[in-house]
Amino acid sequence: MFTGIVEEIGKVQSVHQSGESIVMDIRASKILQDVHLGDSISINGVCLTVTTYTDSAFSVDIMPETFRATGLRELRPNDHVNLERAMAANGRFGGHFVSGHVDGIGEIVKIEQVDNAQYFDIKLSASLMDYFVEKGSISVDGTSLTVFKLTEDTVTISLIPHTVDATVLGSKRVGDTVNIECDMLGKYILKYLKKDNVQTSTEQSTLNRDFFEDNGFK
Repeated sequence: MFTGIVEEIGKVQSVHQSGESIVMDIRASKILQDVHLGDSISINGVCLTVTTYTDSAFSVDIMPETFRATGLRELRPNDHVNLERAMAANGRFGGHFVSGHVDGIGEIVKIEQVDNAQYFDIKLSASLMDYFVEKGSISVDGTSLTVFKLTEDTVTISLIPHTVDATVLGSKRVGDTVNIECDMLGKYILKYLKKDNVQTSTEQSTLNRDFFEDNGFK
């Protein structure tokens, strides 16, 4: 579990791809201070497991499902990535619940500077748009942000200067892709509402002519 508060920008050191699997080495410093084998680290919003590490780098395995579902497959040596260690139970919870399980990929279609803020319009698939509300939470490349505006197929986020400087979002350009994770609570609520609607529809379908005749209404 993560908070979406990026701790450090790391650099991809090497990428070893075989088919749809990757072994990736990433240079870092802060997050390696208390690292252990098997620790979970969020890389651009994707929860991955530390398989080896040194004083200056760590390695992760990217399996086919993650390869296909995220933008990690586009990373190359010297690319920068957002890094966050798993949430500690003894610290402040500054972002929102981020699982590190990416729901889809978005495309940046517009970047606009407005005073001290940068507005990003991100185009999403229709299947993702249902999960967002204005002022709700969204994770973009592992960064916890607030939905500023919605259209039929885009979400707009607003970045303060600190977020621009402290995350890889500051180096993104129009046309770049980003990993998107919907708000976990929103996903559960929508699933239960859909399930309830299906059950209600099924119950209503039993109220047919035979039902009334069997119960004395002729």
